[in-house]
Amino acid sequence: MSRLLLPSRRAAVAVAALGVVAAVGELVASALGADAARVGRAAGIVFATLVAAFAGDVLWSAWQLRRHPLTLERQLPSALAIGQPHALVVTLAHAGPHPWRLQLFDHVPGSMRTRHLPAAVQLPAASRLDVRYEVTPTQRGKVVFEPAALRVRSRLGLADLQWRVGATQSLQVYPNFAAVARYAWLAGDRRLAEIGIKTYAARGAGTDFKQLGEYVPGMPTRHIDWNASFRHRRAVVREFQDDRDQAVMFLLDCGRRMRADERSDGADGSHFDQALNALMLLSYVALKDGDAVGAMTFGHNPSLQRHVAPAKGMAALNALVARLHDIEPSPTHSDYLAAARDLMLRVPRRSLVVVLTNFRDEDCHELEAALKLMRTRHLVLLASLKERVVAELVAQPLSDAHAITAVASAHWFERARSDAFRRLAGRDQLLVDVEPQELAATLVNRYHAAKRARLL
Repeated sequence: MSRLLLPSRRAAVAVAALGVVAAVGELVASALGADAARVGRAAGIVFATLVAAFAGDVLWSAWQLRRHPLTLERQLPSALAIGQPHALVVTLAHAGPHPWRLQLFDHVPGSMRTRHLPAAVQLPAASRLDVRYEVTPTQRGKVVFEPAALRVRSRLGLADLQWRVGATQSLQVYPNFAAVARYAWLAGDRRLAEIGIKTYAARGAGTDFKQLGEYVPGMPTRHIDWNASFRHRRAVVREFQDDRDQAVMFLLDCGRRMRADERSDGADGSHFDQALNALMLLSYVALKDGDAVGAMTFGHNPSLQRHVAPAKGMAALNALVARLHDIEPSPTHSDYLAAARDLMLRVPRRSLVVVLTNFRDEDCHELEAALKLMRTRHLVLLASLKERVVAELVAQPLSDAHAITAVASAHWFERARSDAFRRLAGRDQLLVDVEPQELAATLVNRYHAAKRARLL
């Protein structure tokens, strides 16, 4: 427990008032012909008394704090989600016979925004008190809470004693799972259209055998299992379900293009954060549909590359989170062709490969070769993130020459990008080019469309 001594506002005002009174007294004494030195001596005596009171107040307060120290305990959750506000509770306690007035400022990580800090607290005698404040993480990965600072007002109010209390604690900040939770809730209420997820009435039948059932008039006669019907002496049909033995593999770009960050308040996260959120949501949807899900990163230092083999069950989602939650894009070029070759070696089985990147027209030649290689075995969905600033430039009024140049450049950029996308589409047309906040819903819709069309 370290401490720092600071004069309080009351002490500063008293010293300033004493100086003003002494100066005015000397002027009045000089004007009246009185002994001005006596005024100075009186002021000195008062100042010495004030200093003695200040020292005694500090020593007495510090002794009481050493005898009955203040303690602080944080109640932290097991993890936090980026961009989501979290209420944290700090418990202050002491066993002393007197109350304390203090200010609390918890030393939260610099990557978090806070509300209700510093907090003014009146801590009663021999008591425990819960103080609540709010944090909003703006960066994923491990975060560290340093010991908190308490500014304690002395007994006479002449000084503030600053103490560092509490322990150093750490926890992880994960991608935002609010979209996954909301999807699960809306799916249960059949209201997925509220978040842009399209739903379709089931048509036809799947190709995976599910079970035998009793024949009902109107069922296709081609599904009658005649051998089972003879054994049971009644008409028995084979029932089918949608294919549930497929795989979804994410190829996540961690290169310089994914470092784009257009957030103004950190609420939605950077482009890379929202790509991760979309990855988690589509992973959840695919796992709920019975498919296997995996992921691989590229575009950064090979020593930082992450690979998660396709697996089924909700445990696979936990594995994805554990492997990808702290990764950040690097200021390096993304080698699409090398990533495609690595994927072909690691994933021998035909899968739906979802490439999450930020595409530019100058990447067309290299990316075209990579997509051509992956399409020899896999169904490839290319998902690229748009910058919102381009649409804002296009929509601005043509007020002057500078605005005209900016609008024309934005149109040229968008046209070159669209032409390159058409060249990359291939015959399957599995392309997504949207702003980050639309990515999650668009990916889920494309996944459902691919499943319904049985493209895998």
